[in-house]
Amino acid sequence: MPMDYEAVIGLEVHAQMLTESKIFCGCSTKFGAPPNTQTCQICIGMPGVLPVLNRKALEFAVRTGLATNCTISQYSRFARKNYFYPDLPKGYQISQYELPICEHGHIDIIADGERKRIGITRIHMEEDAGKNIHEGNGSYSFVDLNRAGVPLMEIVSEPDIRTPKEASEYMRKLRGLLRSLGVCDGNMEQGSLRCDANVSIRPVGSTGLGVKVEMKNINSFRFVEKALEYEIKRQLRTLEEGGKIVQETRLWDPSSGKTQSMRTKEEAHDYRYFPEPDLVPLVADREWIDDIQASLPELPDAKRERFISDYALSEYDAELLISERATADWFEETVKAGGPPKAAANWMIGDLTRLLNEENRTIEECPMRPVRLAEMIRLIEEGIISGKIAKTVFEEMYRTGKDAEQIVKEKGLTQISDSGELEKTVEEIVAKHPKEVGRFRGGDEKLIGFFVGQVMKATRGKANPQMVNELLRKKLAE
Repeated sequence: MPMDYEAVIGLEVHAQMLTESKIFCGCSTKFGAPPNTQTCQICIGMPGVLPVLNRKALEFAVRTGLATNCTISQYSRFARKNYFYPDLPKGYQISQYELPICEHGHIDIIADGERKRIGITRIHMEEDAGKNIHEGNGSYSFVDLNRAGVPLMEIVSEPDIRTPKEASEYMRKLRGLLRSLGVCDGNMEQGSLRCDANVSIRPVGSTGLGVKVEMKNINSFRFVEKALEYEIKRQLRTLEEGGKIVQETRLWDPSSGKTQSMRTKEEAHDYRYFPEPDLVPLVADREWIDDIQASLPELPDAKRERFISDYALSEYDAELLISERATADWFEETVKAGGPPKAAANWMIGDLTRLLNEENRTIEECPMRPVRLAEMIRLIEEGIISGKIAKTVFEEMYRTGKDAEQIVKEKGLTQISDSGELEKTVEEIVAKHPKEVGRFRGGDEKLIGFFVGQVMKATRGKANPQMVNELLRKKLAE
């Protein structure tokens, strides 16, 4: 981006709440059911029916508001958002408008090594619409109303985000927070967490806002970054060519890597909001709010600070480990089983994450238990296996579920720490490489790595590296 312009980005995140039933009726919210099998007179908008608020949905919204430092409104109400679309059978969506349940919060992110606070304008509850299905080349589409009435929270950020990277980090932080609260599973592929992004550009130093463009339903962290990068460049190019930015809604097309115009952007008055006459205003009791506050789990920010202070981890390592509640729990189980915190963190962030990613598994689906990792680290510390052998053992543990001692015994991987046996190997290696010995004694001490490598190769990686180093230096100094 040219130095004289900056992006102004705000995100509207829709999070499906983890309730068993819909927000205003008793229909199931389970994903993947046959089309139109989870509907009733209320969620398909039959005349004369009355909605009844799901208390659990209200509790989840308040939990999220408290966890994001919002003020919880003791008086709020629902509104009708009027528009026509085939997947909205009532002709309006029940949402919240001028009196939302949560306002004026924030969360902190770390982007490019720096901490930044992103304001949250509001969190409100609303019902989801159904789903239009466009298949084949026919002149018709299908409508599946299973999602109609599914409870959503819309979490609206302040326009505090300046880069695509900050946007994706905000989404990651928010997803981890929602999952730790147990209010949303964060499954972006299934649509239970999705994002609309508003972006504009302005001259650096300006306090005004440019003409914003909205991008709809971005369903991955990577696409959040890619879509914003493209759209920022598109807007800059438009201005450089003498054009004007048009307020509109655009769709991100992952296959082409471009955004495409969808429609001109609606304003709030286009929806003709008015208070929902079939639902009474919400009055949240202060004591009830305090009870929810007291029931909150340890939140990610507090957990990160505890990991840094209690386990002497770096901020970077702690941030990675607390990004998911299940990952943090796995780490702490490893430490409780005797695993040194720093070593446990290194194995989890490195090898374990790599293996899980290769198989597209979550930490909950890990075939290896934390106690196994703690046992393997103990073998390294006791000198029974080397760090290099440990990588082989670790993968075998992951693939088979066996414990480290069993694998070491079966494969004969015990580290060689017998000085007599190692001295013999060292003497053989030194005798085979007289030129390198001469160079080393002439001052080329970097060659110590060569000799260590040769010994490790001869012992198939089983030699104790520290002993090898000491024996080699002693021999080469003769």
